[in-house]
Amino acid sequence: MSGPGKVVRPAGEAPQPSSSRGTRTTPLLFGSLRGYQRGWLRSDLIAGLTVWAVLVPESLAYATIAGVSPVVGLYAAAPSLVLYTVFGSSRHLVVGPMSATAALSAGVVALYAPGDPAVFTALTTAVALVTGVLCLVAGIARLGFIASFISEPVLKGFIVGMALVIIIGQVPAFLGVEKGEGNFFEKAWAILAQLGTTSLPTAALGVVTLAALLAIRRWAPKVPGSLVAVAVGIVAILVLSLDDEGVAIVGPIDAGLPALGLPDVSWGDYTSLLGPCAGVMLVGFAEALGAAKAYAAREGYDIDPNRELIGMGAANLGSGLASGMVVNGSLSKTAVNGGAGAKSQVSGLTAAVLTVLTLLFLTPVFESLPEATLAAVVIAAVIELVDVRSLRRLYGLQTPTMRRLYGNAARHDFYAAAATTLGVLVFDTLPGLVIGVLLSLFLLLSRASRPHVALLARTTDGRWVDAERRAALGADGGTSIPGVLVVRVESGLFFANADTVRSRVRDMVADGRPHLVVLDTETVPFVDVDAAGMLATLRTDLARQGATLVLARNVGQVRDELRSAVAADERPEIYPDVESAIAAHRGAEG
Repeated sequence: MSGPGKVVRPAGEAPQPSSSRGTRTTPLLFGSLRGYQRGWLRSDLIAGLTVWAVLVPESLAYATIAGVSPVVGLYAAAPSLVLYTVFGSSRHLVVGPMSATAALSAGVVALYAPGDPAVFTALTTAVALVTGVLCLVAGIARLGFIASFISEPVLKGFIVGMALVIIIGQVPAFLGVEKGEGNFFEKAWAILAQLGTTSLPTAALGVVTLAALLAIRRWAPKVPGSLVAVAVGIVAILVLSLDDEGVAIVGPIDAGLPALGLPDVSWGDYTSLLGPCAGVMLVGFAEALGAAKAYAAREGYDIDPNRELIGMGAANLGSGLASGMVVNGSLSKTAVNGGAGAKSQVSGLTAAVLTVLTLLFLTPVFESLPEATLAAVVIAAVIELVDVRSLRRLYGLQTPTMRRLYGNAARHDFYAAAATTLGVLVFDTLPGLVIGVLLSLFLLLSRASRPHVALLARTTDGRWVDAERRAALGADGGTSIPGVLVVRVESGLFFANADTVRSRVRDMVADGRPHLVVLDTETVPFVDVDAAGMLATLRTDLARQGATLVLARNVGQVRDELRSAVAADERPEIYPDVESAIAAHRGAEG
């Protein structure tokens, strides 16, 4: 029987090396294949075939999101799968074109190449190269922690906004109408204005394809719905001649392998792309790391964030040198890979080989692919990302009790997510992400600058609890001790909140007029020089009001900072707990 947290492995499967103790590191090359067993080969080959069935149509579709020829998605997929296997640390992550980074790429390139398809394609490849270089530099510099700068609510809001932008961008091809320009709302208005010109055969094909994809996803999730939809769409064109009825098709696709080398852009273009590509890197890495960690935790091995950056960098460099587009780890395709039984990146190598064979022999088949079918594949892939339920959950975190105790702080995460979504819809992808990150940092500072200062009371079992919170929850609010005020600051103390805490404590003393104030610092993990000085000043302030300030249950950092920053005769006395502080002063008074 397995204990809590223990990973149960199939019979015959060797335990995977772990770097959690710091005694072993992932090999520099092919670390994801370490400890490979011959018995895994069949599962990996089947998983690779399954991933290929999803990868090909989605790569074609995501290339259209990036604003380039569908075949560019295949150019990107093959080298990125191989190079990630060489340098990455995840055994399950599938790397390739993805909707969010494809849309970001399109938004970035549109700033530099409006109306010129050749320059647009070259700059799209340059985005992959610059993103790859940035990932490599960040990985070598061990900056894997940078993903933490995008909070989960901001990333959720960004993805919701991106999904809506992608969907509205595919609707014209889905209905057979002209594509509008501008932000999400301007494009939506342009579509509404053209509904009278909808191509009925195109719309019928799109609706049927989308309905079939959603039905397969729900009732037959193991079936590669995207590949089925693409095959049916191509057959419909060839058998029913729907292109003669006005249904647009993808058209000529260059067969064979891509040209290798740098795109035809200037060095000035590369330097101009550095800032925007940093945003592309941050989004792609955050999504990839989340997917990699999810499957590593499930299978019982470790992920090295810095190796993931290097793997993403190599994948993007390979894609860029092969005339491809920006790539990153895919949560959806990784789920397909894991669900199909993948044990290692041999599945990714299998998908890469099959993608190369597709480029060599199957591209003529995809020339008859209806654009409406491709649009339906994209919409079906991203529609589940419009996660309104998560936004509602964030909004509902603020209960009436939490609002009364903490104000709007409990809803800050929702505000960050909603602002990011709206920013993406109104201002485009990268500005929307920047808005979300900046607002998230602002709300964090706002919350930190106004920490909750709780008035404590003693319960019948001797615990000191937040009296107001306990009363709001209908529990025993405890009792206070005459002449004694016990307070707790639920935050670190630093320059941004020191004056707020000082004012709040002074107000509480003015209301209660105690002779002893005990500041319980159990929930104060740190203080800075400003806060240490504030405590000395507060001690003097309260002395003028006839009260003595003492500290209880402080952590080592608080004690050390007070000793180094405040003279001995100016700092408050420190006691091991609240009861000791009260007893000592009662004894002194007696």
